[in-house]
Amino acid sequence: MSHPIALTIAGSDSGGGAGIQADLKSFSALGVFGASVITAITAQNTRTVAAVEAVSPAMVVAQIDAVFGDLDIRAIKIGMLGGPDVITAVAERLRALLETNPIPVVLDPVMVAKSGDALLPEDSVAALRDQLIPLATVLTPNLPEAARLLGLAPAVTPGQMAEQGHALSRLGAAHVLMKGGHAEGETCTDLLIGPHPLTLTAPRLATRNTHGTGCSLSSGIAAGLAQGMTVPEAVTRAHRWLQGAIAAADDLSVGLGHGPVHHFHALWGRS
Repeated sequence: MSHPIALTIAGSDSGGGAGIQADLKSFSALGVFGASVITAITAQNTRTVAAVEAVSPAMVVAQIDAVFGDLDIRAIKIGMLGGPDVITAVAERLRALLETNPIPVVLDPVMVAKSGDALLPEDSVAALRDQLIPLATVLTPNLPEAARLLGLAPAVTPGQMAEQGHALSRLGAAHVLMKGGHAEGETCTDLLIGPHPLTLTAPRLATRNTHGTGCSLSSGIAAGLAQGMTVPEAVTRAHRWLQGAIAAADDLSVGLGHGPVHHFHALWGRS
């Protein structure tokens, strides 16, 4: 039996903390081989996104076909896609592939970088909502992303988080993980909405080095699904692993802005 392989379809982060780079690090840290389809190239560091250049839809599809034509992909993570043409191309190709080979899809609706720079144009929101959410085994929005997808104000209370999570599930996602990192308070709460609901809590850690947390969490979930875990099992392990990566983030001292989490905290870097 071959080693589990997961595929990330996302943008590249030249600073190494988010996007494709964070996804591949997350896969590897959790014991999964990672393949990638690059949808955009960013000139990015811990402080800003200076430029974004999209990869053509034809090239994105060619990468997908090349990977699936040779590798036994067991889970897919989708991150930053860019414009509606790329979203449509990815959705159409994946629909065709999943009809004959149903594998789990984790969709992270990346819209804004940690620096505050917009990564998803306004005309892409509807395309993502209508074409990709119905393909998602797990949708992983933070509170601003969930609100933008629904055209609402960001949730403040756990009750509002649950309501918005259920509203997103009605758009077609099998499970929705509402991430509470943008909320306030000493405890961070994530809610898994779906057939087997979960409430996951963790102390809110005092660090500015949280670049790539969303990418890393969704990739961690995809890694678990590639290994045959159930959605609750994969979410629980990824949540626990990410808390360790955030707790060790200050050990890295990468960049002058929002530095990355420490994906390999269990392997190196701590005294």
